[in-house]
Amino acid sequence: MVAWLTAKTVAIFLGLTATAFCIATIVLAVEKASLEDDLQDALDKLEVLTGSTTTPSTTTSATTPSEVTTPSGETTPSGATTPSGETTPSGATTPSGETTPSGETTPSGETTPSAGTTSSSVNPIYPTLPTGLPNPEEIQWRLPTELQPVRYRLYLHPDLETGACEGTVSIQFQLNAVTNLIVLHAKDLNVHSISILNMMARMRIAIDKYYLDETRELLMIELKEVLSTSKAYTLSVSFDCDLSSLVGFYRSSYTDEDGNQKWIASTKFEPTYARLAFPCFDEPHMKAQFAITIAKPKGSDYHVLSNMPVSTEEDVGDLTEVIFQETLPMSTYLAAFVISDFKYTTTTIGDTSIELRVYSTPAQVDKTQYALETGAGVTAYYIDYFNISYPLPKLDMVAIPDFVSGAMENWGLVTFRETALLYDKSTSSSVNQQRVAVVVAHELAHQWFGNLVTMNWWNDLWLNEGFASYIEYKGVDHMHKDWDMMNQFVTAELHPVLKIDATLASHAIVKSIESPDEITEYFDTITYSKGAALVRMLENLVTEEKFRNATTRYLSSHMYSTATTDDYLTAFEAEDIDIDVKLIMQTWTEQMGLPVVEVVQNGNTYRLTQKRFLANQDDETAVVEPSSFNYRWSIPITYTTSADSTVQSTIFNYNDNEATITVPSTATWIKLNKDQVGYYRVNYPEALWSSLTSALKTSRLTFSTADRAHLLNDANALAEAGQLAYAIALELSTYLESEEDYVPWSVGTAMLTSLRNRVYYTNQYKNFTVYGRKLLTPIVEKLAYTVGEDHLENQLRIKVLNAACSIGHESALEQATTLFNQWLAAPATRPSPDIRDVVYYFGLQQVNTEAAWDQVWQLYLTEPDAQEKLKLMNALAAIKVPWLLQRYINLAFDETKVRRQDYFTLIGYISTNPVGQGLVWDYVRENWTQLVERFGINERNLGRLIPTITARFSTQTKLEEMEQFFAKYPDAGAGTLARQQALETVKSNIKWLELNQTPVGDWLATYAEQATASNSIP
Repeated sequence: MVAWLTAKTVAIFLGLTATAFCIATIVLAVEKASLEDDLQDALDKLEVLTGSTTTPSTTTSATTPSEVTTPSGETTPSGATTPSGETTPSGATTPSGETTPSGETTPSGETTPSAGTTSSSVNPIYPTLPTGLPNPEEIQWRLPTELQPVRYRLYLHPDLETGACEGTVSIQFQLNAVTNLIVLHAKDLNVHSISILNMMARMRIAIDKYYLDETRELLMIELKEVLSTSKAYTLSVSFDCDLSSLVGFYRSSYTDEDGNQKWIASTKFEPTYARLAFPCFDEPHMKAQFAITIAKPKGSDYHVLSNMPVSTEEDVGDLTEVIFQETLPMSTYLAAFVISDFKYTTTTIGDTSIELRVYSTPAQVDKTQYALETGAGVTAYYIDYFNISYPLPKLDMVAIPDFVSGAMENWGLVTFRETALLYDKSTSSSVNQQRVAVVVAHELAHQWFGNLVTMNWWNDLWLNEGFASYIEYKGVDHMHKDWDMMNQFVTAELHPVLKIDATLASHAIVKSIESPDEITEYFDTITYSKGAALVRMLENLVTEEKFRNATTRYLSSHMYSTATTDDYLTAFEAEDIDIDVKLIMQTWTEQMGLPVVEVVQNGNTYRLTQKRFLANQDDETAVVEPSSFNYRWSIPITYTTSADSTVQSTIFNYNDNEATITVPSTATWIKLNKDQVGYYRVNYPEALWSSLTSALKTSRLTFSTADRAHLLNDANALAEAGQLAYAIALELSTYLESEEDYVPWSVGTAMLTSLRNRVYYTNQYKNFTVYGRKLLTPIVEKLAYTVGEDHLENQLRIKVLNAACSIGHESALEQATTLFNQWLAAPATRPSPDIRDVVYYFGLQQVNTEAAWDQVWQLYLTEPDAQEKLKLMNALAAIKVPWLLQRYINLAFDETKVRRQDYFTLIGYISTNPVGQGLVWDYVRENWTQLVERFGINERNLGRLIPTITARFSTQTKLEEMEQFFAKYPDAGAGTLARQQALETVKSNIKWLELNQTPVGDWLATYAEQATASNSIP
């Protein structure tokens, strides 16, 4: 008896052990990427052990006809085979031969029976659904929180010749709460069938119905039963899409050296375009791993790239299926793939084994070398800076012929416009070279700040874009110490955003956004450049070392996950900092706008007060968006004096009425906001402005290049806003006659261009040209058209020659025209890339004939280099013949002549020509419906075209035209904020003429008279 019990006990024990082992195998199978196959194997083992076969319960509400064809050619449920010859249990397989879950639901809501299920005319009985389940009608934009994707298995088969694409996706997901509703994103997809598998029980989930909501861009799947939080599920969808857009998964083409059109396919998923390629949970916090398979023509020169290296390639019929290694957890917008015949250059990054490759069309692969060297150097620098390794085994950068943005930071597969990645010394200017370096450094910064750690929702986009827009300058500075990148930040990033942020059409960098249109328009100057400026200010506030430590802590704490602004600022709390960093920064992130610090002098003591700076006086009495800080800021004040160049600092807290600074009695001036590192303007008493102007004229080197740029920019902005006498700003600008550096002249030329546009149609314009030419003549004569090797000098040359020619500087225009005519006579011999923009544009403007325009147009059509093509495109907009400009506007719509990616750039070029501005404005208003049809109301560049065109409008008539146009087409989509900014700009222009036309005219008249008397007119 004892022996029998012992044997029985041992048998039971062994049986339980085996059962536990198999259950553990099931759990492991669920966690692995090969979901259905591994699960099936584990379940088979369990069935053998138990000696019984589990048959899923019948879940069909009706049977489909005997043959239902899916987009991949499969037929359910009659037992079709895949191209590889395998048959699935339900009689349906993916093109790669993988088994799809049984029990697919067709668009009509019918469910096909699975293997082992008996079709019956009797409807099965389901439990009554509990109350409190999600209501599909209550979902607006954000996905419900009940589901979390874990892993995608994505298969896509694009046809590059036709632009069609078919695919399947299986998404393993887990539940945070019970639900009978699955909601994910899909847009412009044709969904053929859906099935849901309970992976643990090997059972189908009965689908009541599914449908696409095009307005909300949602795929709604309503179930007949609830899903449990204790089980794992897989959702499988068969679908097709098209490749006709410039977002999502799309195709474009290029012409090879033999004149053949070659098609490629690539992706652009950020921010909300992954849903155009496959059904997905298209929100950044819903990170998951991706197992991607892409089919390409077999035996061709084409290859496929994706986020990860290729795992295997399998020939299936006339296709080759390229299967990639599974990704790390990432957001949908970072998934990417490129199908092309491109060639590449390669290197390894620093002392790592990580391979970096740069791809381009075969004829341009030699132009990838600079990006390759820059990418390798910058990535190695970031690995050291963040003290975190680059986490992927490879990094590819690809130049795409048609790309809607400048670049996209897809993890491990960064895509670029050709102009932002390719560099050729024979055709690329110093400006082009710096553009490549900056964009490469920006996108590679995202590999950590954005990809490794992603903002939780788009309202914190500045964490991605603001940080990358600042760190890019450090990356390029590491590669090119002589480019003065950290001071260039002031003019390239800070000054443009200060102008926009001084209007009522601005927004806080952290704000509530939900819809795709709102998300898309959030990718703007405020998010990028103000975000970058605040990061720069924060670094200066806490010191570079503590900033770097906190940044690494933040990245390490949220690796492979998402985070918020609060999470980032919390990372600073571990540093030894005696101020409340979080509270200080909240005054900058949670309200729009910026302050102006007003200085009142009393002996050697200076009293500081603050108020919101607005560019238009009329806005000061307007009803504004409420702010928890009442538009007051905690301002990091820095300053130097004539008596002490050591930088001093204090905090002017938002809840203090004033701050006080005491300086040595020997100081003759004080300069606040050292190197303009703070995000605020400063207004001094008139006497102090005079002292600063005198110091500048005595020796400009008394101040750094950034400080000189700051003084020019603040004085001009304050004068434009009516907060400073214009005579003070104009007098300060006269020091430019002795200025020789790029950063201050960037402000000087921008200021001259702005003033030129304001007085162009007034009686003051003649005297303005005297003033402008006198300031520019010394530097123009010094630099002329002889190009050297100095990077900053070459950039300075193009700035000042452009400015001089635009205001009729005779010698500058004569040389440009001479060089232009020489080039047209022998087009193969081109001017130096660093003067081409000036020569092409102003040469054609001065020649101004149809014959010259036609010749340049033909050169444009046949030019293969993207950077050179842009130079020619800009030049063609310079013609002063109205009908030729109208012809150019019409030609721009033809994609065989102008790439879709370049359309808005071209139209913008024409609008800056005074002759073309009205033509473009009329054309856009008359053809708005066609433009929306072609590009979509969600295209932010379409929205931004409006403020580009109307930037120089300055009459009530034009303002009313704009208002009437907006009333006629009230749906602005992703251009809503751009319309508001356009209106604010025109109102400000009208106010400027009202306030400043007379005082500016008086000053210019006096200046011109003095210049004439001294015979110094150029």
